[in-house]
Amino acid sequence: MLQSSTAASSSQVRTISPVDGSVYVERPWASEVEIEAALIKAKKAQREWKTIPVAERAAICRKAVALLVDRAEQLGTELTWQMGRPIRYSPMEIRNGFQERSQYMIDIAESELADLEVEPKDNFRRFIRKEPIGVVFAIMPWNYPYLCSGNLIIPAIMAGNSVILKPSPQTPLIAERYAESFEQAGLPKGVFQFLHLTNDQVERVICDPRVDFVAFTGSVTGGHSIQHARGERFIGTGLELGGKDPAYVRADAFLEQTIENLVDGVFFNSGQSCCAVERIYVHQDVWEKFVEGFVELTKKYVLGNPLDPATTLGPVINERAAASVRMKVEEAIHEGGARPLVDTSLFPGNKPGTPYLAPQVLVDVNHGMSIMTEETFGPVAPLMRVKDDHEAVALMNDSRYGLTASVWTSDADAALKIGHQIESGTWFMNRCDYVDPALPWTGIKDSGHGASLSRYGYASLTQPKSFHLRISL
Repeated sequence: MLQSSTAASSSQVRTISPVDGSVYVERPWASEVEIEAALIKAKKAQREWKTIPVAERAAICRKAVALLVDRAEQLGTELTWQMGRPIRYSPMEIRNGFQERSQYMIDIAESELADLEVEPKDNFRRFIRKEPIGVVFAIMPWNYPYLCSGNLIIPAIMAGNSVILKPSPQTPLIAERYAESFEQAGLPKGVFQFLHLTNDQVERVICDPRVDFVAFTGSVTGGHSIQHARGERFIGTGLELGGKDPAYVRADAFLEQTIENLVDGVFFNSGQSCCAVERIYVHQDVWEKFVEGFVELTKKYVLGNPLDPATTLGPVINERAAASVRMKVEEAIHEGGARPLVDTSLFPGNKPGTPYLAPQVLVDVNHGMSIMTEETFGPVAPLMRVKDDHEAVALMNDSRYGLTASVWTSDADAALKIGHQIESGTWFMNRCDYVDPALPWTGIKDSGHGASLSRYGYASLTQPKSFHLRISL
């Protein structure tokens, strides 16, 4: 349901490293006594924490973030062992994205959490206070564990909430690193806690009346499970459920830069990103040049041990995930008539039965193939030729997902016009696979609901409370 691929006994979760198949981390599942204690502590700590001025919360959160960033190299190495991203990139998750998003949300907290005065009225003072919602239960993924958790944990605590983090069993060490940093920064005990939970335990926590909000990043199936577990409880949920993000290359695109960015947008993190580019539509006038350049750049990737600094493409998360990607590619080729353009023998590390998977580029694809409609979550680029903007828009919207989409063009007016027609939470021009903390991170359709980051992120983590004060009778 919600767990990633790990080996589990009745009493422990074991993190199997995709690097070499070894057991990298072993941790016990939380006991019922520990769960109850965490819920009691979270509720009590939150009542006290919400009285702390925002400036004091900011000082603690800034210090905690700085402590994590200072350890980026160590934490990056841990990440590589836990989920397989090449070591040359892993520290960037903490040093770049996590730091940028966290600092932005801390910077805007004072103004975004301030009382909102309404128009004057004789003999009355009226204003709106943004109260914290209470205890936030955060269920976070393995593919970008610091980025995704940071989208929620830092702003939730800044808003005066307490947080219970349920990390992915594939990346359990992030929870411990958060706890260490918050403790060193002086965060009161109980404001941040973590629990290693089974699926049944996750459901029990969601159903507990002391939990006031659930944030989940993961699969559509997992999102349905969260909604079902919530049942008839009147609590908010924030669901970020992935995508099948499209890109459209117009005839007037800056071709060299477009190819470079889209190759990265497809293959970074082995394609294991909710906002990875998973389908590309190319105008017929630049089709041949685009395909040729895209394939040539793809062939320059180095597939291998992610602990080697020369490696640019690491393993996917496990053998089962690799087998699923291979199956979708083979299905598109043998049943749908797709044509592969990359000779996988160019990548000696590509070995069936392992998580090591060569990148692939497919042409002659169509929307009758799952490779064009269902999330692949792997290093595969299906390319489709289109004759004009109208056809591109129709195909981009032909999806049950709606997270991000991009257009590659030298015409900003055309980008805006097309963007108004596209069904997605974020619309890019000449950019992809990036989250700007000043803008809400949100999806539509099966990509989920709710928003994190920006001022809208604070709106989902607070509850408006009206103050209506009559000065004299």
